[in-house]
Amino acid sequence: MITILQGGRIIDPSTNRDEIADLWFEDGVIIAPQSDIPQGSKIYNVVGKWVVPGLIDMHVHLRDPGQEYKEDIKTGTDAAAAGGFTAIACMPNTDPINDNGSVTRYILEKSENAAARVYPVGAVSAGLAGEKLAEYAEMKAAGARAVTDDGMPVISSQLMRRAMEYADSHDMLIMSHSEEYSLSRNGCMNEGLVSTRMGLKGVPAAAETIMVQREIALAELTNAKVHIAHVSCAGSIEAIKNAKQKGLKITAETAPHYFTLTDEAVAGYNTNAKMNPPLRTEADRQAIIAALADGTLDAIATDHAPHNIVEKEVEFNHAANGIAGLETSLSLSLQLVRDGKLSEKQLVELMSCKPAKLLSVEGGSLKNDTVADVTVIDPELKLTFDTKKSFSKGKNTPFNGWQLEGVAIFTFVGGEKKFDRSQLNW
Repeated sequence: MITILQGGRIIDPSTNRDEIADLWFEDGVIIAPQSDIPQGSKIYNVVGKWVVPGLIDMHVHLRDPGQEYKEDIKTGTDAAAAGGFTAIACMPNTDPINDNGSVTRYILEKSENAAARVYPVGAVSAGLAGEKLAEYAEMKAAGARAVTDDGMPVISSQLMRRAMEYADSHDMLIMSHSEEYSLSRNGCMNEGLVSTRMGLKGVPAAAETIMVQREIALAELTNAKVHIAHVSCAGSIEAIKNAKQKGLKITAETAPHYFTLTDEAVAGYNTNAKMNPPLRTEADRQAIIAALADGTLDAIATDHAPHNIVEKEVEFNHAANGIAGLETSLSLSLQLVRDGKLSEKQLVELMSCKPAKLLSVEGGSLKNDTVADVTVIDPELKLTFDTKKSFSKGKNTPFNGWQLEGVAIFTFVGGEKKFDRSQLNW
């Protein structure tokens, strides 16, 4: 059966396309429109909506296997589809750790009928212990797309050098959780005026920037592809910009909370605003927005980190780090378009086209004969975000009760409709 998205604004940076037109797909593949509509075609009126390549989130914690009380593959991908994501890359800090082919295969097998494509990311080191390398070749053969010890820094520079060389030899992206642990240890928010006022031990921005600089130096030494995860501060951006100007294979991402909030959000000891790296200052927030606009940052990722309520409703310094973000990311990112900081094309590049290229996965394009992973966005639809109605098990977000503007209304994966906002009661 042919599916037709009729009358929408097609925004596809991969073909430099921005026009009002129909998008056709059949048998999971985008096809050229025909002069006549075949009988039995499924037609969706999307006038006034944006039709874009399916969004891809390259940094998600699905918690499965082993921590399904926080999230599982079904709830996580349902939340992803509701957020407009047709594909997500899941981090390896599960239980057991995804440091071998068997865990990678488990994740892929369990996600076969999920609401979004799932791309496992393997561990850099066995058990995330930072002592010896994991089995990259085995994990890649099983389907892993990249490696990272996300959640923990790779403390040993020698191990990280070998990891870059090993990953590069298998054409795998290595993603760095950049944190100089001796500076950040026991810190629970950004070091600055707010942490002093609240009497909390802070994490200086230098803890991130120093490790970013190390990764850049090792990338230059090894000529490997290195991706800096969840960039939060101006110093890191400056280092990444300089590395790119030198022609190094450095890419980087940030998350919506870093360009939406500052460390003031933790006022009242709000554990739902506690994350690692922590929320920074207004100057850092503005630097991140500028870096998205000028191309220093390559992708917007959620760093979706669902936790159970018992891990958040404790003293601030004991609370788990991270927020759930799959269902708020698009709306928060669209605010940058409404504010004139990004163009519509730039936003789609950051949330779809570039992540597809970085992970070397299908999608990120609406060209004919490519996979029909498509997101339809209503840029003006407003809703009040309510965690009680969220698809994710993780209710830990500082954006509960926020009025969001601009949301996904349809998500198609391989031509199959995985999400339809009209079926919801909110």
